[in-house]
Amino acid sequence: MVILKDGMCPGLNEELIQALRAVYISTVEDLVSSDVEDLAQQCSVSYKALLAVRRVLLAQHAAFPVSGADLYEELQNSTAILSTGNSSLDKLLDSGLYTGELTELAGGPGSGKTQVCFGVAVHTAFHLRKRVVYVDSTGGLSASRLLEMLQTVSCDKEEQMEALQKIQIFQVFDIFSLLGCLHNLRCDVLQQGPLGGGSVKTVIVDSVAAIISPILAGKQSEGMSLMMQVAGILKTIAKDFNVAVLVTNHVSRDNRGQLKAGLGLSWSHVPRTRVLLDRSGRPGSSSCNIHTATLAKSSRQVGYVFELV
Repeated sequence: MVILKDGMCPGLNEELIQALRAVYISTVEDLVSSDVEDLAQQCSVSYKALLAVRRVLLAQHAAFPVSGADLYEELQNSTAILSTGNSSLDKLLDSGLYTGELTELAGGPGSGKTQVCFGVAVHTAFHLRKRVVYVDSTGGLSASRLLEMLQTVSCDKEEQMEALQKIQIFQVFDIFSLLGCLHNLRCDVLQQGPLGGGSVKTVIVDSVAAIISPILAGKQSEGMSLMMQVAGILKTIAKDFNVAVLVTNHVSRDNRGQLKAGLGLSWSHVPRTRVLLDRSGRPGSSSCNIHTATLAKSSRQVGYVFELV
C-alpha cells in the first residue's frame, strides 16, 4: 500500500493529510476507494479539491486496461526467434529459441545438454553476431571446444576471435553466487547499450540443477524459496530485456521408467518450453551415440521426438 505523503500530487498538503488521517484515510487505496462527497464533509474540505487530488492519484497509481490486440501487437514487435544452429532442434522448438521466454534442456550425463549449449552460443555469436552470456555452474565450459566448433564454420582467425569475444562467461558454484551473477546481469550487463539488452540476445545457464539440487536436500522451505528467486530473476531477464534464456536440468525416472525433468513440481512450471534429451543405441547395435530430443512441454505445438544430428 502507498502511504499518503505531502507533495505526492498538487493539492495534497500536510493539512489535508492530517484531516484525512483523522477519519482513518492514510493510503492511496483508502482515498480512491472512499466516497469523495462523504469524505469531504467528514474532513471539512473542498469537494472539488479532494476530487482533483483523487483523480491525480488514480492516474499515477491505477493500472490502465490494455486490449488483447495491443498485447498481441507488442508481442509481434518484440519477439525474435533465434536459431539454435541445429535444424532438427529448431524444428522441434518451432523454429528456434524465442526471446522473452525460458527454454529448458533436461537430460542425464552424456545426453548432449552442454554440447547443445555450446552450439547455441557459437551460432548466436558467429552467425547472428549477437552477444551471449554463458553462466557455467559445472566447470564443463571448454574454450578450446568452442574454438573447435568455430573452426568448423570459419577458417579466418579474426572471425573466430571476434565470435569468442561475444561469448561472456561467468562461473558460479553455489546458489548465492548464481543469484549475485543474475542480479549483476539484470542491473548492469544487460543495461548496457540500447533498449532490449544491447546486443545480448541469449543467456545460458548450464546448469541450474547443479546449483539448486543440493539446497533442496536440506531445509526444504529455504531451498524452495531460493529456487523460486532464481526462477523469478531468469523470467524477468527474459521478459524485460527481450532475450532468450536457455537452462539445463537433470532428469530422473518416474514409476513407469519414463524420463522426467528434475527439481520437482514447483520448478516444472518455470520453463515455457522443455526438451528432454536422451542417448541410446540403435536396435541390434552396441553403439550408444544416438541422441534424441523429445518435446515435453510447449505452448505452441504437440510433443515430437527427433534424432539430433
